[in-house]
Amino acid sequence: MTDIIQLLPDHVANQIAAGEVVQRPASVVKELLENAIDAGATNIQLLIKDAGKTLIQVADNGKGMSITDARLSFERHATSKIKLAEDLFQLQTKGFRGEALASIAAIAQVDLKTKPQEEEVGTHIQIKGSEVESQEACVTATGTVIHVKNLFYNIPARRNFLKSTAVETRHIIDEFQRVALAHSSIAFSMHHNGSEMFQLPVSNLRQRIVNIFGSKTNEKLVPVEEETELVNVTGFVGKPEFAKRSRGEQFFFVNNRYIKSPYLNHAVTAAFEGLLKDKSYPSYFLFLEVDPKSIDINIHPTKTEIKFDDEHALYAILRSSIKHSLGQFSVAPVLDFNRDANLDTPYDLETKSARTPQVEVDRDFNPFQEIKSKATSGSGFQPKRQTVPQENWEALYHGLDSKDENDFSKVEFESDAITGQLFETSKVSASSTTFQLQKKYIISPFKNGMILIDQHRAHCRILYEELLKSITVKAAVSQQLLFPLSLQLNVQEIEMLHHLREALEQTGFIFSKMKDGDVEITGIPTLITESEVSILLDQLLSDFENEIPDSGFLQTDLLAKSLAKSMAIKAGTQLDTVEQIAIVNGLFACKEPQLTPTNKKIFITLQAEDIEKKFM
Repeated sequence: MTDIIQLLPDHVANQIAAGEVVQRPASVVKELLENAIDAGATNIQLLIKDAGKTLIQVADNGKGMSITDARLSFERHATSKIKLAEDLFQLQTKGFRGEALASIAAIAQVDLKTKPQEEEVGTHIQIKGSEVESQEACVTATGTVIHVKNLFYNIPARRNFLKSTAVETRHIIDEFQRVALAHSSIAFSMHHNGSEMFQLPVSNLRQRIVNIFGSKTNEKLVPVEEETELVNVTGFVGKPEFAKRSRGEQFFFVNNRYIKSPYLNHAVTAAFEGLLKDKSYPSYFLFLEVDPKSIDINIHPTKTEIKFDDEHALYAILRSSIKHSLGQFSVAPVLDFNRDANLDTPYDLETKSARTPQVEVDRDFNPFQEIKSKATSGSGFQPKRQTVPQENWEALYHGLDSKDENDFSKVEFESDAITGQLFETSKVSASSTTFQLQKKYIISPFKNGMILIDQHRAHCRILYEELLKSITVKAAVSQQLLFPLSLQLNVQEIEMLHHLREALEQTGFIFSKMKDGDVEITGIPTLITESEVSILLDQLLSDFENEIPDSGFLQTDLLAKSLAKSMAIKAGTQLDTVEQIAIVNGLFACKEPQLTPTNKKIFITLQAEDIEKKFM
């Protein structure tokens, strides 16, 4: 029998490793930023083009590499982080596998310039598909600058699997934010296609959070701090009233390493029990410091999964510490329902003793004294009194004898105030036979039975087709706001709104400003109120979080579905007869009245025969 097992060539082995380490441009960004941190950098600059597909550049002022180290860094399993297997349980660095640079060099064109502090000149290496094309001395600043160009140029199939530019940019921003939050003592900057997205100076954790997520984030944060023998917990959680529809602002860090842990996430959610609205998620930025011996990081190449020795104890400590912080800062509800918060002593007055109030009294004041001049009294305050001559009192009743002036039939009154309604009003006969069941269903009889309609789903279908028509055929009418509405969004959400702006303006939104974390809206669709705008946009951004389709129709379709779902009347809304009939008529005027935009059944029919069988 012939031998069939053979060693793979290096370039094939590197491409296999790259499949695990480099899943998308954001993976390259993560690995390069972590290498810069391990090199002791205090200032790190990230520059990307076309969401990292064309160029990813990371420049740092770390300790740099010698000629030998620079060349050896691109070999598989070559690392300066560990030497023995036991070192895996004493890790103080981000990387330790020695696979990142070798994997990146296997599927991209890499250009590296590096110089240590003690050397006069640096090293310039160019690698293409694991092949070293050139290595020479160069003049460069202390530190390392690495360019990764044309990612997946030699694996077209992998490049075709990449998402749209907007989605890949969002993933890069996610990785950048995670690294920047874990290291507030390092200055970071990020530029995309020539425009600055982040400029983060050295700061404390709270300032770093505010610099990343916007100035209004400061008022939303509640500090968490707990020290135990097992774990030290620090960081912040968001106040319940600022909970979001998505999980975008949820960060766990263990020993300054970002991790994903559904188990610990459940502990945070349990601490907020009874404080959150339905389908809302709290924000948190929590740092756990544990003994490196008690965790195992070597689970997955991305190093975002960690195994703990005692997860149950961590769960209990994390949950109780968050509950304690929410109660300490009066965020959790109190049992005293008659307590008036306005009567609480302010923090700055708690340690001060009470003073006797000084009351000034004008002892010369006489309310019955006739005032002749301001100089007659020694007091600065003088009441003014006006008298009406008695001889003119008859003039008040002049003209009451005239019959013409008392003819109220000629008086014109102002018409009743016009109030907006959910549906257009129309005359409805008294014999109308639509009914509402449990404030959720509309019952409408027909010749051979009756129809049971889900009012929320029906309104979704009606709005969906109206919105599609507004976006693609004719722009919808917009109602102007007397005062502009300002919203505070983070960089990711602003980026998503830029891609959706044109379609949103077709539905009736008017944006006057959309930059620097601020969105100013001067016009909204006629079907919604000003108080619903922030909720609607929050739900819209949540729906588009995972994907913004490149195709115009797919983007329009997803936008119409999201807006229709948010704007439609909810179950539990009381409808009058006019509104019930408007829904029924509007539904059966649609092109597809049977199914919602998400292919759910809108109504069912009950034939007379089916009803008769119930009585047999």
